[in-house]
Amino acid sequence: MKRWTALSCLLLCLIILFGAFPQSISAQETVEPPVEAVEAEASEEEVAEVPATPLDTYKAEMDYTINTLIMMICAVLVLFMQAGFALVEVGLNSQKNAVNIMFKNLMDLCIGVMLYWAFGFNLMYPGADYAGKWFGAFVPYVARDAGVDVEGVAIANDVAYGFSHSADFLFQVAFAATAATIVSGAVAGRMKFSAYLAYSAILTGLIYPISGMWKWGGGALAVAGFEDFAGSVLVHAVGGFAGLAGAIALGPRLGRFTKDGKSKPIPGHNISFAALGVFVLWVGWYGFNPGSQLRYSGTANAEATTFIALTTTLAAAAGSITAMSFAWGLFGKPDLTMALNGALAGLVSITANCDRVGQVESVIIGVIGGVLVVIGILALEKFNIDDPVGAFPVHGVCGVWGGLATGIFGDIRVTDGVAAFDSQMAFFLCQLKSTAIVCAWSFVSMMILFYALKSAGMLRVSEEEEVQGLDLGEHGMQAYTTS
Repeated sequence: MKRWTALSCLLLCLIILFGAFPQSISAQETVEPPVEAVEAEASEEEVAEVPATPLDTYKAEMDYTINTLIMMICAVLVLFMQAGFALVEVGLNSQKNAVNIMFKNLMDLCIGVMLYWAFGFNLMYPGADYAGKWFGAFVPYVARDAGVDVEGVAIANDVAYGFSHSADFLFQVAFAATAATIVSGAVAGRMKFSAYLAYSAILTGLIYPISGMWKWGGGALAVAGFEDFAGSVLVHAVGGFAGLAGAIALGPRLGRFTKDGKSKPIPGHNISFAALGVFVLWVGWYGFNPGSQLRYSGTANAEATTFIALTTTLAAAAGSITAMSFAWGLFGKPDLTMALNGALAGLVSITANCDRVGQVESVIIGVIGGVLVVIGILALEKFNIDDPVGAFPVHGVCGVWGGLATGIFGDIRVTDGVAAFDSQMAFFLCQLKSTAIVCAWSFVSMMILFYALKSAGMLRVSEEEEVQGLDLGEHGMQAYTTS
């Protein structure tokens, strides 16, 4: 009898203990209130909300914390890609333009932060009232999350949303800066610094947020069913086609092509920088693609995030090997720059679909990207378009391929038991149409801007400055000195 009394007391103590400290229970567990209790509190006109239990609150707060902190890390990785872009561009261009290139990459980020903060962020994510539309709202600044009081009674208003608005802004503004800095490589060595600042402001403040809203902000393309997980089209193709517009408007660098149209390559001054930059970009892509999962807490999100990293890695490796092999067969010797661009081509190609293709499909996507980047570089030379780093073949051509590959290889997601499309062909046609719309938006709008600057005499430096180098002509300083 004493033994049963002792066991009863022990059981009672455990019940009291776990009732007083619900945070000791696994965050993955949930407690459902009885249906009868909910129905008893409901009136005929309105069903009262079920109050959150302490365990629900704790789980929501932990999800919010994990999602926010990992998103912050991913944002830093994507921001670090600015260093990669700068190194690639510096390495593949003349040393007399190194200061100018670094300056442009710095200003892409700084101007992008200020304008995206001022209105671009909310222009791109205007809210549910703008679902299915083509234009958002100019609402300034970033809404700060409400706090949680010391007793945990008032939950942050974005616990249900899943992560902090501030972390979301940092992640998204890094994408905006990436779209802008892609153009820097395509116009290197002959564009006025002031013209570049004007371009960067318009692209990060208007062009990129508007087209981004069409999909990621719930706009018209999202309603149509367009898919672009991390931005093959919305980031890379936007930057790539803007770069193509800039390269066409500027014309080639002095001495890049002969009078009869034959190509005369201008070698970069430091291939080591270019190679290091690609490694930095590859690492940064683990913030770019896996980070776009946006929610990481829980086994399903964790598995999806790591699987995205796997498909990203496979495509990059396949793209580099293919570009090396293809160029080797064409030119007789392995070309490091082609292999480097092949890795970037694979990364760009997989960005739109890394969440919805299998491992074999990711390799195929990377292989085709590796072929396309080599063909794209040769095609630009054929048309006497000077793109010093291959920005358009890497980001424009392979960005388009990433959007189309999503419709070819990507699974058709099912919501509430209803397929998003009747067939794979319908999905592909949606991808084709939406990709064309986004690319046309970027190319046409940037052509208008660049030719407006050109007609005003504000686009290209003088021949004397170009020969001397933009470092001295535009900035009065040099990256390399003998003293």
